[in-house]
Amino acid sequence: MASVAMFAGSMAGQVLLSLGQTMVVVCLCFDMVRALSVPRSHRRYVASTVFRTLAVPSVLVMGVSVLVDAVFWSWMDVAMGVFVMVMIVFRLHHDKDEDNWWKGKGKKLAGWARKQLSPGRSLAPAMG
Repeated sequence: MASVAMFAGSMAGQVLLSLGQTMVVVCLCFDMVRALSVPRSHRRYVASTVFRTLAVPSVLVMGVSVLVDAVFWSWMDVAMGVFVMVMIVFRLHHDKDEDNWWKGKGKKLAGWARKQLSPGRSLAPAMG
């Protein structure tokens, strides 16, 4: 825990935490744009895509931030960080029928990964 506190207090740690918090704010802003946009519009499609792309990294960043706050015994910041994490996860799972770039990509990416990781057909060397 001392190493976490030491890293969080360093200049590099402060910069990384600030960049991570900026990403969380951008994620939440795009979620707000998504919530306020007209359904099936291009604006909502873009906002939903950006939100879905940034949601998981934002939860990870907030998890690290909550860990750092717990090390520094800042319980109000821990509670607020956990609230933000739960809110992002809830919003991520709330609207499953949203149209976004990621919709349907799971099966395509899984097929591509399966093809890349499967042992290829090896041809016997030509006898000549």
